[in-house]
Amino acid sequence: MSNLQIGLAVVGGLVLAAVVAHGAWSSRRSEPRQATPQEPTNPHQAHEGIEPGLGDAAFDVAHFPVPVVEKRPVLDSLIDVIAPIALDSLVYGEAAQAAMPTTRRVGSKPFAIEGLNEESGRWETPAVGQRYSAFQTGVQLANRTGALNEIEYSEFVIKTQAFSDAVGGTPDFPEMLDEVARARELDQFASAHDAQLDFFVRARQSAWSPGYVQQNAALLGFVAGAMPGRMVLPASVAGLPPVLSLNFDTQAALAEDPAQSAIREITLGLDVPQVDRSERAYDRMRESAHALAKAMDGVVTDSNGVPLAGEAMDVFAAELQGMYNTLDERELSAGSALARRLFS
Repeated sequence: MSNLQIGLAVVGGLVLAAVVAHGAWSSRRSEPRQATPQEPTNPHQAHEGIEPGLGDAAFDVAHFPVPVVEKRPVLDSLIDVIAPIALDSLVYGEAAQAAMPTTRRVGSKPFAIEGLNEESGRWETPAVGQRYSAFQTGVQLANRTGALNEIEYSEFVIKTQAFSDAVGGTPDFPEMLDEVARARELDQFASAHDAQLDFFVRARQSAWSPGYVQQNAALLGFVAGAMPGRMVLPASVAGLPPVLSLNFDTQAALAEDPAQSAIREITLGLDVPQVDRSERAYDRMRESAHALAKAMDGVVTDSNGVPLAGEAMDVFAAELQGMYNTLDERELSAGSALARRLFS
């Protein structure tokens, strides 16, 4: 074999090797990023990507004011139509339970019955072994489906009258037109103050596997949600709505081999009226978005894919403070039992 042939063979081999290497590199680059085994992490290291100016305090829930779980009757004249029911004699809880309707809704609105406990003097859902000196029924004036209408009010009257007849009571109904007008006014107020915010974190280059997303989100305190492709940041008090939600492609989470599922976008969501102001939900949402973007090589954007600058986020923060104040003034503070009912 001549020197020329040997040279050509060497060059050909190098070209082939380069093609194979490039193909392998391209293949690895296109594969979703995978979760990796983790050593125990210093809590401060988990948030190295946090935007300057807020820092670890945004995640340090141990130092947050703890929201107070309200213990109050379900019905409240602020957001409910209430019909008192007078009784000729005491009624046992067993009889009241037997007389209750099979559904606790009137159209699209929650319907409730409460009894005045003879012993405690408190309104409560009728319970076995208790005696009641009066009852009241109620239907919610508005929720996210809209305002109570005349048809729903009529159904409320029918259900209340049937219960009253069964327990030997006499109901006193408020004027329908007045209550429907009150429902419309409350619905208008709620619609104007129903803030549900989303930040998007989009991959710059390599896509992410579900495990990779879950691993990075877990470092910020997110836990698995009730549905595939959903994680939540729990509230400081058990039983309250989550502070934030994190969502990604459900189909990717349900795939036979999730490691090969490619995710290019995750959504961080905040349902403002559902979360107590003391949780500092917006700060934590903002910090989570930046921390995830830095850790996973992504960019924080709005729903149209436009990157969100710090100035825009500051504007949102100022607007939210005004909304919190307005809800407080209306006695519908964010995260309160009444606000959670109204904005549902």
